[in-house]
Amino acid sequence: MKIPISISKTLSVIMLSTASGFFLPAILGLGGSAIAAPIAAISGLPDFADLVERTGPAVVNIRTTEKMKAEPATSGNDEQQMQEFFRRYFGIPIPQQPDRAPRNNKQAPQQEEEVPRGVGSGFILSADGYVMTNAHVVDGADEIYVKLTDKREFKAKIIGVDKRTDVALVKIEGSNLPRLTIGDSNKIRVGEWVIAIGSPFDLDNTVTAGIISAKARETGDYLPLIQTDVAVNPGNSGGPLINMRGEVIGINSQIYSRSGGYMGISFAVPIDEAIRVSEQLKASGKVTRGRIGVQIGEVTKDVAESLGMSKAQGALVQRVESGSPAEKGGLQAGDIILKFNGTAIDRLSDLPRLVGSTKPGTRTSLTVWRKGASRELALMITEMESEKVAQKEDKKAKPDAVANALGLVVSDLTATQKKELKVSNGVMVDSAEGAAARAGLRTGDLILQFNNTDVKDAKNFNALVAKAEQKRMVVLLVRRGDSSQFIPLKPKNQ
Repeated sequence: MKIPISISKTLSVIMLSTASGFFLPAILGLGGSAIAAPIAAISGLPDFADLVERTGPAVVNIRTTEKMKAEPATSGNDEQQMQEFFRRYFGIPIPQQPDRAPRNNKQAPQQEEEVPRGVGSGFILSADGYVMTNAHVVDGADEIYVKLTDKREFKAKIIGVDKRTDVALVKIEGSNLPRLTIGDSNKIRVGEWVIAIGSPFDLDNTVTAGIISAKARETGDYLPLIQTDVAVNPGNSGGPLINMRGEVIGINSQIYSRSGGYMGISFAVPIDEAIRVSEQLKASGKVTRGRIGVQIGEVTKDVAESLGMSKAQGALVQRVESGSPAEKGGLQAGDIILKFNGTAIDRLSDLPRLVGSTKPGTRTSLTVWRKGASRELALMITEMESEKVAQKEDKKAKPDAVANALGLVVSDLTATQKKELKVSNGVMVDSAEGAAARAGLRTGDLILQFNNTDVKDAKNFNALVAKAEQKRMVVLLVRRGDSSQFIPLKPKNQ
């Protein structure tokens, strides 16, 4: 989620008070004197009230839950607390309880309980109840609830999820529902006003405003994102980014943050790409993408010059998969792909987007640079492997794993995961039950600390849990996405 951002030059800004009570910025030059510049007349800031009134009813709150096995009732301390509760508030002893001892050595089946999983936002695409949101809002949820501004709540079903673009399509049963008008994200302009409507921190229909800061930010393999300075916080995910004409031009998806909260930079999925994805999800429940089977890298200026190229461009082929379309088409490691079907590859990220958007079975051409000259190659695009299998495997815990006293099964982080997540220690949650599930922990969370002690690996974490006093609360530093928080919970009797 984070993007490395460097600032090469810092400008000092002074706010000067004028007689009229307004503040005008003066930028200092290197010599310290103010640089005079003509200031355009400003008629006033836009009024968003009518815009919000018109578009707000089509924005929804999305609440997700997960089914967890309820922890069986325990005797001893829990029973004493129940006795005290009935004595203090009702003045009577606890009612006669059935015999809890298992009969015939058979353990009573565990009951499932529905526990909160997360909250997010979304917006209605059509009057018959199709709702668009982020994939990470609904991914892994057992139940999804969609609440409208008029307080009606519907249970939704997932039509399809595409993790690569972070787009999901869900359906609620309704008719004549309010919907948003779809805009054209290719026509957006840097500096134009936009608003975001969503549920930050579960505060329904919160409106924030700002401007488009940049277009086509390179933050993912399959689509460039829209950068804005609109305040977006946890819970805004999946909500619409709306222009002054009342058209949705993006889905609020990510923030750049070191604290887990808004820091002035947010990102949205362009609506044009999101609509293309949603159409495939609606038709087949999945997104089909093309592949050629290569691993690519950046072409630096030094490499381009040494290979006799006029400028740094294209994608360097680092590896060709055995039996892939690339190998069959004659592509070799060390080739530089300059064009795909006649479209120039100016940046490394251009190639996976062009290949991914090509229908499998299409015969295509590549222009490559090899040994000081360009040449043409032809190859057939095949289908990229579906995400569904990987998704199911991710949710499974190791077959021999047993939950510890906190109800957690954890695993070590690989070197690659540590590099991608930018952490030097911690463990990954494979499954959560009992106390951990009730506290909100779930598969994919990172546990970085146990009672202010850094967690080195799974063995170290389980040892710390085993040593913890059963009657005392422990606290875990848990990271989910870019947000970290301390979560207190109590170990069960061992």
